[in-house]
Amino acid sequence: METSKERNLPNSLAKIGSIVFHPIFTPIYGLLIIFTAPTFLGYLPFTVKRAIFLTVFANEVFLPLALMPFFLSRNIISSYNIEKKHERAIPLFTTAIFYSVTTYIIYRFQLPIFLKTFMLASNIILIAVTMINFWWKISIHGVGAGALTGTVVLLALKLYAPVAGYLIGTILISGIVLTSRLRLNNHNPVQVWGGYLTGLLGMILVVWIL
Repeated sequence: METSKERNLPNSLAKIGSIVFHPIFTPIYGLLIIFTAPTFLGYLPFTVKRAIFLTVFANEVFLPLALMPFFLSRNIISSYNIEKKHERAIPLFTTAIFYSVTTYIIYRFQLPIFLKTFMLASNIILIAVTMINFWWKISIHGVGAGALTGTVVLLALKLYAPVAGYLIGTILISGIVLTSRLRLNNHNPVQVWGGYLTGLLGMILVVWIL
């Protein structure tokens, strides 16, 4: 007979997957992929990579997370999970502002165009998600997973990098993320696949065109 602990194990794993691959970490994971893939970008000076990482981490991870207690105390959100569609509007809007600041900073420096368009694409995707959220609860986890997959596809198509391993990895991660959101009943299949395709196609189209 299945115990309560055994029944809860899949849900616990789904929660872990949702946290580890939370969309707030997508830019950091994307940079890790870009800097470790076998392309010329991997040969950028360490000081340049560190500056980019610190800028992205400060603006796109630390500051959005630092605002969560304030949003909670002001009843803007009811929990850190922010599962209700109407509660996601202000956190998404403020995060989009931080992304815009990061994009502005990155574009001021002499950096490879791939890095600049990656940051710009991330910014545009977030703005699009913020707008979509006003009438539809799109899966932001799905968007992040799709954007990571799109980044790997672009490394292969634009920089001709042999990234088969990265592609398999991001597809597996995407499967984990989408399955986790469905397992936890946070989204329906249309919402997770809609999010995934938004991130995937948004990243590919913006970087490819620019």
